[in-house]
Amino acid sequence: MSVIRQPRALGRTTRRRVMGTAAALSTAVIETIAVGCWFALVVGSRTTSTALAGLGLLFCGALSRAGIFGVTVTQPGDVLQPRRLAVALLFTTGWIVWLLVAELVGGVAGVTLAAGLLAGILSVQFALEHRVFSRSSGPGIAETPIVSGLLLAAGGSTLLATAWFFDWGLSSPPLSVGVTTVVVLIEPLQIGVVVFGLFAFLAHYHRLRRFLDH
Repeated sequence: MSVIRQPRALGRTTRRRVMGTAAALSTAVIETIAVGCWFALVVGSRTTSTALAGLGLLFCGALSRAGIFGVTVTQPGDVLQPRRLAVALLFTTGWIVWLLVAELVGGVAGVTLAAGLLAGILSVQFALEHRVFSRSSGPGIAETPIVSGLLLAAGGSTLLATAWFFDWGLSSPPLSVGVTTVVVLIEPLQIGVVVFGLFAFLAHYHRLRRFLDH
């Protein structure tokens, strides 16, 4: 009988892994848009309006990514529960503290110190998120939120480094489109956002894969 059931178990495992990969990709896209837009707003022109707009984007992104994680690992529920709002708020606070510390210290030392602090905050946030959203997982699941925290912190450091330490751009030759001439310009911050998105995907894939494999 175990031989007969084995293909079904294999198919179920494959479906869970595919679902985890899709959820990790969706979460990474949302997180990249939220963090990237927030970062561009507060670094480009820090006024009260841009700071509030960036904060709203960051918090909405945190709620959305938490909702995807919740739907993936458990049954759909109300994302606006107090505990789930607290998890999203901790995620938002982590990024704000990260940028403030980096700017306060400055230079490479500021980027390094802020990255370590962000990794710690996100590791705690990921552990709490598991508790809030996950179904009753057995004691055999060994969570390693520090890995995901380190990956996201590395992505954040790349994002910050491209804005602070790189002052170059890549431009394409002028392209004539009818009566209009178009030039494609790639700036360091744009590359930083792409790299951040890659780190975000790896971080969330690691989290969801470990959970869905059990």
